[in-house]
Amino acid sequence: MNPSSNPLVDCVDKWVNNIHDKIVPESNDNSQPHMEMKFESEATTYEFYNEYSKRIGFGIRREYANKSKKDGILTSRRFTCFKEGIRGVDKRGHPVGEHRAETRTGCKARMVISLDRKIGKYKVVDFVAQHNHPLQPPEYVHMIRSHRHISEVQASQIILADESGLRPKDFHEYMSKQVGGIETVGFTRQDLKNYLRTKRKQSLKYGDVGALLMYFKQESENPSFFYEFQMDVDEQITNIFWADAQMINDYGYFGDVITFDTTYKTNKDYRPLGGFVGLNNHRQTIIFGAALLYDETIPSFQWLFETFLKAMGGEKPKTILTDQDAAMAKAISLVVPETFHGLCTWHIRQNALKHVNHLYQKSSQFCLEFEACIDLHEEEAEFLNAWNSLLVEHNVSKDSWLHMIFQLKEKWAWAYVRKTFTAGMRSTQLSESFNADLKNHLKSDLNLVQFFTHFKRVVNGKRNNESEADFESRHKLPRLKMKKARMLVQAGNVYTPKIFEEFQEEYEEYQDTCIKDLKEGLYVVTNYDNTKERIVMGNPMDQKVACDCRKFETHGILCNHALKVLDAINIKLIPQHYILKRWTRDARLGSNQDWKVKHVELDIKAHFMKRYNEFCPRMIKLTNRASESHETYVFLSKVYKESNKIIDDMLAKIYVNEESSRMIHVSISIANDEIDNNLDTLGCAKGIKKRDRSRQNKKRPKSWVEKLSRKRNRSSQKQNRKKI
Repeated sequence: MNPSSNPLVDCVDKWVNNIHDKIVPESNDNSQPHMEMKFESEATTYEFYNEYSKRIGFGIRREYANKSKKDGILTSRRFTCFKEGIRGVDKRGHPVGEHRAETRTGCKARMVISLDRKIGKYKVVDFVAQHNHPLQPPEYVHMIRSHRHISEVQASQIILADESGLRPKDFHEYMSKQVGGIETVGFTRQDLKNYLRTKRKQSLKYGDVGALLMYFKQESENPSFFYEFQMDVDEQITNIFWADAQMINDYGYFGDVITFDTTYKTNKDYRPLGGFVGLNNHRQTIIFGAALLYDETIPSFQWLFETFLKAMGGEKPKTILTDQDAAMAKAISLVVPETFHGLCTWHIRQNALKHVNHLYQKSSQFCLEFEACIDLHEEEAEFLNAWNSLLVEHNVSKDSWLHMIFQLKEKWAWAYVRKTFTAGMRSTQLSESFNADLKNHLKSDLNLVQFFTHFKRVVNGKRNNESEADFESRHKLPRLKMKKARMLVQAGNVYTPKIFEEFQEEYEEYQDTCIKDLKEGLYVVTNYDNTKERIVMGNPMDQKVACDCRKFETHGILCNHALKVLDAINIKLIPQHYILKRWTRDARLGSNQDWKVKHVELDIKAHFMKRYNEFCPRMIKLTNRASESHETYVFLSKVYKESNKIIDDMLAKIYVNEESSRMIHVSISIANDEIDNNLDTLGCAKGIKKRDRSRQNKKRPKSWVEKLSRKRNRSSQKQNRKKI
């Protein structure tokens, strides 16, 4: 063999010389079937007869076929009309409902081919053109089964549409408009649904465990991807946690404050989905990790929080906000006792409406005083006095819910919460918002593979929001209300637009403040419309200020009182130690490490995308040119098929070399004993432990407020019916 020869070029040359013989049947009339007509293969014959039937107005089926016992080669085949034969007698003993409508008429139309071994081609040896039934008009031919086909290109589009959340009905309508009519799509809406159903079954052909491992193996192409299973003593998977490279990287920048909550009805098994959520530098929702739990017990939560910290390289958050789940609280105290655990104030208010609603009904003053205990009182003594007055004035009984919530006062009362950094958050609103987005995109009947696909889609939507915000912050100049204020100009250049707006509000407030007293570096600052005095420490040597409102300590930006003192000590720019990096435009500068103490590599396909972006436009131009005639179309199809085989062989050799040098591992824990296993050996899991899917376990119980609103809606509906 000539070393300079190229196998692909040789194949192309061969196709060029023989393309006409392979595609065009040997006949004087190539549009009508007739005796002695010759074809290269059985598949070519089927395509020709099917195209003929489409023009005439009927469909075809493959009937009997004969193969040689010596070499297994197909020697003959009969193609018949789709109305050939009659329905057999129903031999079932038990009675059935109405039978489906009859479609067969015993039509004798057919075409039979036989192999001529001398020339190596198939010849038509029998042909009957007459039908015993009316033929379909052209506007209905596209509904016949043999003329409905989903091509590879259409199949890939269908998969992408399904992963994007488009309904089959909407996507089928879109494709019909794209190709100029529903009759030219090539398949029906039911074909589309059947195709998706088949693909979903194929994705689960190795069972839930196999599908789960295959999905994670695909994601593990990025070495920073982390996931972990927990199995019970019966080797059933109970809990699943995962975090991709982007989540781990995001935690390194914004993981100081997180919220955690669970939600239901996002997957087929009604497993609680736990999400670790935070705020980015645009005050947008950002995801750090997620878990599918078997139950919500202390051991499950403890395993989850320990696994989460392991995925994040052991870095613990400063603050974690949750609802009033006792098991969750206990697990947090065991795993991260030094992290401040705050309770969602929104949930506290809802529980108050449920448990002490009679106090709300009895006096409107109760609501104001209770809200003040949550948000206003800053000193512990002030809070305790106000709380005792609340209990006495409203004659609260000893067994009241208020006494129980008071035992957790350090987790929700502002007098205690203000001592730690919370990024301005007091509730799990971020988690609730993320859960709402999930439920808008997910259905409870999704299997595991579908769930992960759509979950990733929701997460990517959040990341796209951040990309748009980054673009806007670089594209648009900050809206300065005082263009000559050097501090505002500095803040506009440093902070993201959202944080800059918050800072600018504080700067405006500082214009409305005054200093009443000064003593040994301490300043008394008040607002003209608020007589409350603030004590601010100011040190011009170190350029340090500290206000007793603790705005910077809790939110990360300076308050108007501190800005007033900075101006008083002639400091016109924000000192660098008061510019929190997490709120700046450059919050993502620098690199983070993953759980392997290695640099997190986000885009492992950067080189792939570069090659793809260079190659794709050229291939599109080539396919456009090749589609101009049938001959060039067939030629390029053959080139594609042969090239695909060669490329598969080349990539297979590359993958073998890579796999030999890289082993994928996953950590699982069985009965609290942690084991490292190769991914391929995790088939030892006998399955994913199923939850009780009884009605009461399908979703989280409704809160008192939700039940009350439903009762009101029902009563109003009844009243409306009576009026009618």
